[in-house]
Amino acid sequence: MSGRAIVTARGVTRRFGGLVALDRVDLDVPRGIVQAIIGPNGSGKTTLLNALSGASHADSGSIVVDGAEIFRLKPHCIARLGLARTFQNIRIFGSLSVLENVMVAAACNRPTSLLDAIGMTARQRRSEAELEERARQALDAVGLLPRADDRAGALPYAQQRLLEIARALASDPKVLLLDEPAAGMNSTEAMTLLETIAKLKARGLTIVLVEHNVRLVMGISDNVAVLDFGKKIAQGSPSDVQRNPQVIEAYLGRRHRHA
Repeated sequence: MSGRAIVTARGVTRRFGGLVALDRVDLDVPRGIVQAIIGPNGSGKTTLLNALSGASHADSGSIVVDGAEIFRLKPHCIARLGLARTFQNIRIFGSLSVLENVMVAAACNRPTSLLDAIGMTARQRRSEAELEERARQALDAVGLLPRADDRAGALPYAQQRLLEIARALASDPKVLLLDEPAAGMNSTEAMTLLETIAKLKARGLTIVLVEHNVRLVMGISDNVAVLDFGKKIAQGSPSDVQRNPQVIEAYLGRRHRHA
């Protein structure tokens, strides 16, 4: 890895009653890499993503994105600072077109006046044309531009996953958080996802990835952080992590010891 960290987390802690979901987690994500976060079920992966995105605030700690402290900021404020996120559960607008889904996301960070919207002024028409162009670029980035006019609910499951990524891209983020993007995909669909992530990285986007598909993680990630019972037990290159005895014991399983 090289370059200054675009995401820096220090001492991030989250409790749910007597359960410590995150226990003083530190994380540095250099600009322009794919950073994976892996671990067994219940290890705190999604809780960490929630803390980074503001979906659910940590109890204590510090989170800095591109030099700005975001701890306890509201999600829309964090999004405007350049961090976008997808979720485990698909949240598309099924009755809208694929293009309209992405335009809705693109419009979230672009305020407009009520008078412009009602009167459909020249400024409003320019704004909508710019939003549509941004949405088409996002769809092109994930290979969905040919389906722009289709109803989003008619897309196959794997393409709905890609549509969620396109919606996140429409906000022009510096950092993209992906929560289980390969969930429910077969091997061919997961390979398409891997290729998409590689293309986004080549464009300079920083990607933080939570994923159970170990083969995908090891194939695309520059760096891997491993959580277990809310603690970070390892961090390093995919090859280093695969050889780490604590990781083998906690996540990869004993059967990988001689793999």
